[in-house]
Amino acid sequence: MLYLVGLGLGDAKDITVKGLEAVRQCHRVYLEAYTSILTVGKEALEEFYGKELILADRETVEQEADNILKDADVSDVAFLVVGDPFGATTHSDLVLRAVKLGIPYKVIHNASIMNAVGCCGLQLYSFGETVSIVFWTDTWKPESFFDKIEKNRQNGMHTLCLLDIKVKEQSLENLMKGRKIYEPPRYMSVNQAAEQLLAVIQNRRLQGKESAITENTICVGLARVGAPDQKIASGTLEQMSTVELGGPLHSLIVTGTLHPLELEMLQLFPVAGSSFEQPACQRTT
Repeated sequence: MLYLVGLGLGDAKDITVKGLEAVRQCHRVYLEAYTSILTVGKEALEEFYGKELILADRETVEQEADNILKDADVSDVAFLVVGDPFGATTHSDLVLRAVKLGIPYKVIHNASIMNAVGCCGLQLYSFGETVSIVFWTDTWKPESFFDKIEKNRQNGMHTLCLLDIKVKEQSLENLMKGRKIYEPPRYMSVNQAAEQLLAVIQNRRLQGKESAITENTICVGLARVGAPDQKIASGTLEQMSTVELGGPLHSLIVTGTLHPLELEMLQLFPVAGSSFEQPACQRTT
């Protein structure tokens, strides 16, 4: 049996009772280590679960999935995912591979940023398409995420922006030379995401295009959701570029049309100097 087990968002104790029981009965236990992170390390998980964990990076999961599934038809194997098992499409691929090999599987769900984002007071049914914001480089500055955020906002919907994670990434030079040398991990902050959004706004303004998103659009920055030191900050997009939320992981929400109750909730987490008196942007039902 292949078990896909969600670990939740905080620390070792966020696993469900059902998930913990599955982990403790498995012959091998893999920890997916590239789409998200917990606030504790592998050693703390091993101590709490009472099992040795095998780290599974992107290369392992996407190119060596058969090794993960080896003997899963005759013994139990667990694949642990921070948040919920289906927060990344690569894990759907693992299920499809298991089915083709005749390996039974079971999914044990948990909280993920996709639903825990409601902690800021925005109503989950008012969110549109979720987007990912990637790190720009000197030669690659995609703007497709901005178009999706703008479309959501034009439809009155909020946008959850998942921010880029670079773990076990190679430089272009090392990649071309085939050297297994990896760059230090990088986690995009709310500040960096806001700066990129502001840059797109400015670029389009120079082209004579006015966007549905401006420097004064109300946004929400979140950090380490589910952890004891989680932080939430609400303010304008401009303010998000300078707010200090501490270590990773961060997420950013660009709001759409706000209900009065949502506005009242956001006032619990204001950046200094924030103003939420924008009745033209409110809905009442």
